[in-house]
Amino acid sequence: MMAASRDGYGEGLLDISSDQNVVVLEADLGKSTKSLHFRKSFPERTVSCGIGEQNMMLIAAGLASCGYKPFASTFAIFTERAFEQVRNGIARPNLAVHICGSHGGSHTGTDGSSAQSIEDLAIYRSLPNMTVMHPCDDVSASVLTQQCLDLSGPSYMRTARNKTPVIHADRVAELKIGKGVLLKHGSDVVLIACGVLVSKSLEAAAELEEVGISASVIDMHTIKPLDTNLIDEIIAETGCVVTAEDHSIIGGLGGAVAEHLSSSNPVPLERVGVKDRFGESAQAEEMLDLLNINTADIIEAAKRAIERKNRS
Repeated sequence: MMAASRDGYGEGLLDISSDQNVVVLEADLGKSTKSLHFRKSFPERTVSCGIGEQNMMLIAAGLASCGYKPFASTFAIFTERAFEQVRNGIARPNLAVHICGSHGGSHTGTDGSSAQSIEDLAIYRSLPNMTVMHPCDDVSASVLTQQCLDLSGPSYMRTARNKTPVIHADRVAELKIGKGVLLKHGSDVVLIACGVLVSKSLEAAAELEEVGISASVIDMHTIKPLDTNLIDEIIAETGCVVTAEDHSIIGGLGGAVAEHLSSSNPVPLERVGVKDRFGESAQAEEMLDLLNINTADIIEAAKRAIERKNRS
């Protein structure tokens, strides 16, 4: 079964619509981000801000300061346009505004490099008070969207345009903001992934199994706060790590894991991610191949990590 995580965001908004304080803000992209479903059902609680992302963020901040629970969405690349407003108007006063950046990463493909946000997770992870998430499927996107109501501060969630395998249909109870999900248990290496590369990591683990390599797979849907307890627990068994993300290796999931390991338990780490470059215009799978972040690249990274472990 395949579905897009952006659809899960739209479903999650409807699931929390019974809370009369939930309001939704759009920047002319409700059809693409899937907030249009909420708008159709609750137009009186939807604010259309036009092509004005900075203004949308400050309207959301004002609503949050008055007791409302605002959810604001646009393309991930356009949330970057409003960074200063998010920083000073939302994160500094620690207001519970929940931002969804859709169409993130290179997997947007033919939208081209100017529309491929490969740095958004790093940008928002750098802000104090900000929770940062990148769910891998529609189920987790929906559940995490609903759980945002329990947060006392702001959040940023990246969703994807294209359909990917549904992974969490039978794991809803395991989904919780700030807690990774162990999808597969192995003893030789752990693959820690987020977003569209979670399914690719599962594919890699299956292929590694065929050559006698046992790999754990973790869906680390929350980048901040990072589930360091789960990481420490699994690396105690595996002794080496591979991170996989459709994002720059600078400051995203790989950066977060590297920071943790370097200060606590420095084991071999290989990072699969976009290597300090911009994307191009191509189909989604072609982009993953072009940027060396597809299944085969995760497999090779796992072998390198194990080789380094065996040398140490």
